Amino acid sequence: MNVTSTAVKRTVFYDGQCQLCSREIDLFRRLVKDGSLEYTDIAAPGFDASVHGVDGEAIHRHMHVRNDETGVMHVGVPALAAMWERVPGFRWLAVLSRLPVLRWFAKLGYEVFAWIRPKLPKRKCATGTCTDK
Repeated sequence: MNVTSTAVKRTVFYDGQCQLCSREIDLFRRLVKDGSLEYTDIAAPGFDASVHGVDGEAIHRHMHVRNDETGVMHVGVPALAAMWERVPGFRWLAVLSRLPVLRWFAKLGYEVFAWIRPKLPKRKCATGTCTDK
C-alpha cells in the first residue's frame, strides 16, 4: 500500500550503472514509503539532462537532488542531505552533514568518492534489466 505524503517531493538523479549507487537507491525505494522521493536514472537510454535544466557533464560527476516545489537543485553533499532527510534511519546523517566541522569532512569524503565513482564496477544493462558485472 502506498502512502501519499504531504512533504515536498524531491527528485534524486542517480547513476543506474553504478553498482553501489543502485544498491543505495534500491534500499531507499524500500524505506521511503510516503512517495516523497522520486528517482531518475541518469544512465538510462534517452535521459536528457537539459530537460531537467542541468548540465549533462555535471550531473554525471556529482549527485543532484531537486526540490520539486521550488526547483532548487542540490548538488554534492547538500544533495545527499536533501535525500537523507526523507529516508527513515538516515535523517541523522542529514543533520550531521550540516554541522560546520562535519560538513568539511563530509565534503572531503564526498569529493574523494565522486573522483573514484567512475572507476567502480558498472552494472550491465540491456533490455530494461541490469545485472552486476
